[in-house]
Amino acid sequence: MSNDLITLFNDTFNTDLLRCIISSPRRRSQEIKKVIIRPIIVKDEVLMQFEYHHEKKVTHENLRPEDTAEKAFSLVSDHFKQINIFTATEEIQILASKADNPRIKHRKNQNDAVPSETTASCSTGGRNTFLDAASANILAHDRKKNYIIKEGEPCPFLVKLGVMDENGNVFKRHYSKFRQINRFLEIVRDAYKDLPAGSSADSSAGGLKVIDFGCGKAYLTFALYYYFTELCGIRAEIIGLDLKEDVIEFCGKVANELGYDGLTFKHGDIADYTDDGCDMVVTLHACDTATDFALINAVKWNAPVILSVPCCQHELFKQIKNREMQPMLRHGIIKDKFTELLTDSLRALALEAKGYDVAMVEFTTLEHTQKNIMLRAVRKRAPEDQKSKRALDEYRALEKRFCVSCTINRML
Repeated sequence: MSNDLITLFNDTFNTDLLRCIISSPRRRSQEIKKVIIRPIIVKDEVLMQFEYHHEKKVTHENLRPEDTAEKAFSLVSDHFKQINIFTATEEIQILASKADNPRIKHRKNQNDAVPSETTASCSTGGRNTFLDAASANILAHDRKKNYIIKEGEPCPFLVKLGVMDENGNVFKRHYSKFRQINRFLEIVRDAYKDLPAGSSADSSAGGLKVIDFGCGKAYLTFALYYYFTELCGIRAEIIGLDLKEDVIEFCGKVANELGYDGLTFKHGDIADYTDDGCDMVVTLHACDTATDFALINAVKWNAPVILSVPCCQHELFKQIKNREMQPMLRHGIIKDKFTELLTDSLRALALEAKGYDVAMVEFTTLEHTQKNIMLRAVRKRAPEDQKSKRALDEYRALEKRFCVSCTINRML
């Protein structure tokens, strides 16, 4: 392979790369059909993400910029015949049918034309499309324009909690928390239409009641209140519950200082909490069976929307038994991970049996926390519905197969 190619890769991958598409497999039988390389930000560090397109799945690998050229060079040498590189100023097309003599064409951007992500990916088919210099500042993991709470615009509760300074600049050490808050609000926004105020013709006439079980330092509780009252313009009563008295005292003080009259914090145990009901139940990282008690309460109140991110799940670890899977379950670390998946699967089925549609979504990136699966449940039907009955049958069958009994069973 030509030395010119490795020099070109080094030059573009370490300067103003927007996107690189490696395509046209050398062999039809090879597993990876296409590779897309783009810059991303992870924990405030610029990395190069390799997106591998297989026949039926997509996988990712993040590398440091200085390691990217060698990796790309290897892919082209052994597996692919075409490369399209988009930078802030030009498109570079490389045809490498003959690995030792690639043809390299440069073309300057014209008329500041910026293709969409889909169009850019299709450019390998021969269409001449280009990216402008403004796009050079857009990184896949930090598109500020998509954030619900904008960076650079002071947000009162984030300033008060030390995530932003008074000018709206996010402190570097809290950037992962800033992204997590925005991701959470994206999920809330998607669920908004299923809430009473969201389905009302005049949402300002309504009002919402939300209970956040195990609120902790309450970054997301404050975010909920800010989103509903400031951004959606509706009345909201939000209660944050936690076992730590000092945390509750601190959060209550901050709410008072911000003038958030509808936001209150209470000290108490999820399992013992009583209330008349609410429109949304949130439970994020409530430990072990505390998640189950939160879900049980939510269903008892017929809450239209439930958002739950389980934390440690130990209840089934000592119970689980399955002869066919024993070769796997005899390894403690594997058994622990499988127990978490089984517990969440049972919770999802229990909610479906009570008339909820349940989706499991990624709450935040694994770099922030390993507990990143959210159960998003929306009440859609009666428990007597055929779909609900089928979910109950599946729940019972799963219990029996692994010889377990979960706290969530009290819901049923």
